[in-house]
Amino acid sequence: MSERTSADLSAIVKTSDIRGEAGVTLTVEVARALGAAFADLLDAPEIVVAHDMRVSSPQLADAVIDGAVRRGAVVADAGLASTDQLYCASGLHQAAGVMITASHNPAADNGMKFCRAGARPIGRDDGLAEIRRRAEEHLAAGEIPARGQGRAEQIETLADYTAMLHRLAPLPPGRDLHVIVDAGNAMAGLTAPAVLGDLLGITLEILHGELDGSFPHHAPDPMRPENLADLQQAVTARQADLGLAFDGDADRCVVLDETGAAVPPSAVTALIAQREIARARAAGEEQPTVLANLVSSRHVAEAITAAGGRHVSTPVGHSLIKALMAQHDAVFGGEHSAHYYFRDFFRADSGMLAALHVIAALRESDGPASQLVARHSPYAISGEINSRHPAPAAARARVRAWAEGLPGAAVQERDGLIITHWDEAAPPAEQWWLTLRSSTTEPLLRLNVEAREAATMEQIRDTVQSLIAQPGSEGDTEPEPRGEREQATEHEQPVGVLSQTAEAATDVELPAGASGADVPRWVRTALRCPDCGGHLRDVPAALQCAHCRRVHPVEDGIPVLIAGRTSAPGQ
Repeated sequence: MSERTSADLSAIVKTSDIRGEAGVTLTVEVARALGAAFADLLDAPEIVVAHDMRVSSPQLADAVIDGAVRRGAVVADAGLASTDQLYCASGLHQAAGVMITASHNPAADNGMKFCRAGARPIGRDDGLAEIRRRAEEHLAAGEIPARGQGRAEQIETLADYTAMLHRLAPLPPGRDLHVIVDAGNAMAGLTAPAVLGDLLGITLEILHGELDGSFPHHAPDPMRPENLADLQQAVTARQADLGLAFDGDADRCVVLDETGAAVPPSAVTALIAQREIARARAAGEEQPTVLANLVSSRHVAEAITAAGGRHVSTPVGHSLIKALMAQHDAVFGGEHSAHYYFRDFFRADSGMLAALHVIAALRESDGPASQLVARHSPYAISGEINSRHPAPAAARARVRAWAEGLPGAAVQERDGLIITHWDEAAPPAEQWWLTLRSSTTEPLLRLNVEAREAATMEQIRDTVQSLIAQPGSEGDTEPEPRGEREQATEHEQPVGVLSQTAEAATDVELPAGASGADVPRWVRTALRCPDCGGHLRDVPAALQCAHCRRVHPVEDGIPVLIAGRTSAPGQ
């Protein structure tokens, strides 16, 4: 850098990683400064650098390498890789790591994930804030002073990564299976053929396997239902046994059964947890520990206990979970965002290793995938419902006040609001619990409800959504998010493919009943949009879907719900 550059990197440095718009907030100059800062933090270490298939990634990776080398680091350039492939290299070579990726973000974005030697995570509180500060100093100075004898060399990591995954989850003998992978034109297009392609008795078919950072078929985010359509169609049309969808950097995996239905990540967590507990117990471990974040299904803890393990609940966030994995020497950990962590994989997350476990479990079973996972989905779940709100804390306080007035409800604040109303001695219709968290990056509330019975789940879900939608008192506002492009990381993504987005449907917030709908309350709360099934909120003389925003008029007190409209009336 020859020019003095003023830079404030607060907009792109997140809690666990870096995300920004390539060439705008995350430029080559910024990447070079961040590479230098990382070498400074670790005092000129050995660093493995890898990148995904985004158009901007090779140039940003070269800049990171250049900055680190100028500050004396010995850099192994791994080229194209998935994030868990980078973690594997970091662990095997005991070197720090930088992964250039924006995971599920749009094509124009990019970012970085950092780890210390052994794939140990780096977050804002244990190094990332310091990397930002040092990078800003380099940018402000307009140059990166050279020191030491840094150098860069090439390294091949795919073969070692493949061998390690096969060692950790060997495929047992059993029936032949047809597996379809949607790589989304992202890094699973590289890793899936290597890891799954030569497995005996597995017929592997790959959709959108060409690496293309413009994502011509769909966004690289398998947690959103629209991005699973191609895979669902292929699985059902070709009568495949299993479908697997990966995100942009292939560290997350969403599983589809033979009907094309997405398996909740909690069910996958429970399935793998029991396998890993059994393996650890067979090796002499008395009570292996498994972690699951607070949003996970109640069944996860039940499955862990039933298998002879110890359950530890955790906050959301991969740097926190990895630290707790080490603290508890946990054999496995799962998140509602489809991240799965393995002790023997350097306590790092790997979507491909999770996929191998699911394939192995299916091969050992006699029935279809839907039957295999059914026992791990015994309760009714809402999926994560994201409600945009100008004052999330105030809305959450209303929900807390409501819960504190319910007999038998236990209320606690832990990574958000947790309300439990689940007494095993009570009637099944009275057994439910929920979590309500505020996003760290957007004015969003994230609601998850689970109940013994579907009707109870729906009732509690609709009640809480009504409380969230109520107008607050004057001055009931909170700060805007830090930047327009700032997005939730994948660890704040919706739960599986059952997600909804309940954004404000009108500029005027109205209480339930203000539409003029003259129907019993229980009927009103049960009404859903006939087009998309979304939550209906009251607007003047109508009900409007908070998801697709279609308006359904109320005439003479009767909601006129008509499916198949091509556009919202009056819009």
